[in-house]
Amino acid sequence: MYTFSSKLKTFSFILMAVGILGIGYGFLNAPKDIHEVENILSASSHGGHGEATHEEAKSHEEAHTTTKHEAKGEVSEANEHEEHLNHVLHQLQNKPWSALYVACIFFMLLTMGTLVFYAINVVAVAGWSPVLNRVMQGITAYLPIGSAIFFVILVMCGLHFNHIFSWLNEGVTDPASPNYDALIAGKAGYLNFGFWIARAFIFIAGWNLYRHLSRKNCLAQDEADDNANYKKNFKLSAGFLVFFIVSESIMSWDWIMSVDPHWFSTLFGWYVFASFFVSGITTIAMVTVYLKSKGYLEYVNTSHIHDLAKFMFGISIFWTYLWFSQFMLIWYADIPEEITYFVTRINDYNLPFFGAVVMNFVFPLLILVNTDFKRITWVIVMAGIVILAGHYIDFFNMIMPGTVGDQWFIGIPEISSVLFFLGLFIFTVFTALTKAPLLAKRNPYIEESKHFHY
Repeated sequence: MYTFSSKLKTFSFILMAVGILGIGYGFLNAPKDIHEVENILSASSHGGHGEATHEEAKSHEEAHTTTKHEAKGEVSEANEHEEHLNHVLHQLQNKPWSALYVACIFFMLLTMGTLVFYAINVVAVAGWSPVLNRVMQGITAYLPIGSAIFFVILVMCGLHFNHIFSWLNEGVTDPASPNYDALIAGKAGYLNFGFWIARAFIFIAGWNLYRHLSRKNCLAQDEADDNANYKKNFKLSAGFLVFFIVSESIMSWDWIMSVDPHWFSTLFGWYVFASFFVSGITTIAMVTVYLKSKGYLEYVNTSHIHDLAKFMFGISIFWTYLWFSQFMLIWYADIPEEITYFVTRINDYNLPFFGAVVMNFVFPLLILVNTDFKRITWVIVMAGIVILAGHYIDFFNMIMPGTVGDQWFIGIPEISSVLFFLGLFIFTVFTALTKAPLLAKRNPYIEESKHFHY
């Protein structure tokens, strides 16, 4: 049985405490009115980045004003300036919410990536992985609490605590409202709070139900004298994967793509999946390496580690293929409604946008392409840290431009949110690992897994 060390437990509590303080600071430090925004813009205009941001905002404002002149006649400069300040106010008020949202969804979906990897191995009747089953189940123990927090945030979005989803704003579907948006109004049958939150509840409940039942069957198999529980788990996993394929695509549209409700991509569901799937596999490798270093998982050998590293490498290449396919086709077609998504990210998020490609493709390619490196512990840890950080940046790139525009900065709210959910993740996962033996001893393929070598 695994024992949760007091040092690691204390470390997780420290991360959560520091994270909560930083998150609170982010909310308290957010501007309350347009006068504070004026002061912030005035102060930032003296710096290089702030000046560029201000000029970009002004050019966007001028383009927006031109359109309004054509439609509604001339707008006074004072009203125009006030409108711009209100827009920046909403962006800056969104910043701590968006930081919390990005970290929350990243850790939740990372856990989902682990759960899907487990289900795929069960359905594939994989003989190499049963010695890692309890590690994967321990990681997925975070899903109930992580998804519950995420669901609360979604509800708070609908109650207008923030402006993360512009299609939830008042008046966007009302032709008589000054906030009316014809494109969003055309999607109102799908993008409305009631249907949206109901879908979220069904997806989260379905994922958690599978996680609960699969673990229950796996634990029951340890005490059984036949393979009935294993067979039950096989059928359950096959059904879950069908449910997941549908729910994951819709989830990616609902929770990420609808942040930019005027834009869409038919590849987006696969792209999001690749990002959190490789993150989940990387987490399995990192936790496995840690437990092995502490003297646990006696039957896990370098061949198991090598296989995990191969998946880290392979899915990183798959993610890159999807990234390039989505980017290249939209960029080459140069359709204004589509290309604006990438123009915003290249102009305002240049460093994180291309940095994510380096972290998620170039680095894994150079490090993990070597077969021998896939068996070296410190290489796996180094590659894992870079991959996980890179895919957090990937989620940051997907969400932040639609919520805070060019008012982004990876500061206290962003770092604190990551620290809080990291601490919660560590505490939940390693507590769960103490609840059951780390070896699924009655799995029909456990002997094959114990002696897995190549």
